[in-house]
Amino acid sequence: MRSLAYSLLYLGVMISTCLIQNDARLWAGKNSAEQKPAESKLTLSREKNMLYIHGDHIPGGKIPIYYLEAYCRANSTDADWVKHTVVKHETQTLSMNEDRTVLKLKCTVADGMTVHHKITAKDDEVDFQLVAHNPTKQRSEVHWAQPCIRVGDFTGLGKSATDDKYAYIKKSFIFLDGKPALMPTKNWATKARYIPGQVWCPINVPRTDVNPRPLSKNVPSNGLIGCYSADNQWIFATAFEPYQELFQGVIRCLHADFRLGGLKPGETKTIRGKVYIVPADMDAFVKRYERDFPEHTKHNK
Repeated sequence: MRSLAYSLLYLGVMISTCLIQNDARLWAGKNSAEQKPAESKLTLSREKNMLYIHGDHIPGGKIPIYYLEAYCRANSTDADWVKHTVVKHETQTLSMNEDRTVLKLKCTVADGMTVHHKITAKDDEVDFQLVAHNPTKQRSEVHWAQPCIRVGDFTGLGKSATDDKYAYIKKSFIFLDGKPALMPTKNWATKARYIPGQVWCPINVPRTDVNPRPLSKNVPSNGLIGCYSADNQWIFATAFEPYQELFQGVIRCLHADFRLGGLKPGETKTIRGKVYIVPADMDAFVKRYERDFPEHTKHNK
């Protein structure tokens, strides 16, 4: 009997110890979960020709993108935008997954070229994978295209905050001489067929083929363009490869317009891009961008 009593006592001690240890682990896990930052989850929606990036943490709640605003011909720098530059197109939604993180689109351009888009929202970025194909027997007229990204509300300088359509540029940047340069950048151009605005052209793209807005004489150090949020806690930025130009537009917008180059008959070309919405640690962000787009620093060397 004494032996049985000791055995039962020992078993009770062991059970109590296990319960205490499990409770401690659960408590530690709870604290760890409480200390872990909330996920910056992004989702997508599309209405007419507007693509929206949604996130509870995004200043303004969402980023609107006119996607795509235009497919464009070459020799556009000093040409009529409507009569010469824009090639008409239609965009259709092919699919959207249930959690609204993967959107597939198809653009059909008037000259016969097609472009399939796979757009994937992640925790702190949106990834763009494009496949352009020319099924015709003639070379495509399209040399470049532009997603128009509206950042007024993100910067805290949207329509509800100010009537000044260009106030947002003071929170916007590109890279010159290897460093972030806030707008208006040095040597800000003021003359062009259409004003205002500002275009920066990389060295591998003809300066005759860009947006007919004031063209800076400065060559960007890379293909990144972005801005800071109203509270300076977040960076929005975008890049595409291959890229045609960086552009500060006239609808509180920023562009990293992508290059197609006029596809030959039967030719297929891939384009990739990203939108980043990340904490405002510029050094860490630039390292990430350079891993994603190693070609961009090579273009301008």
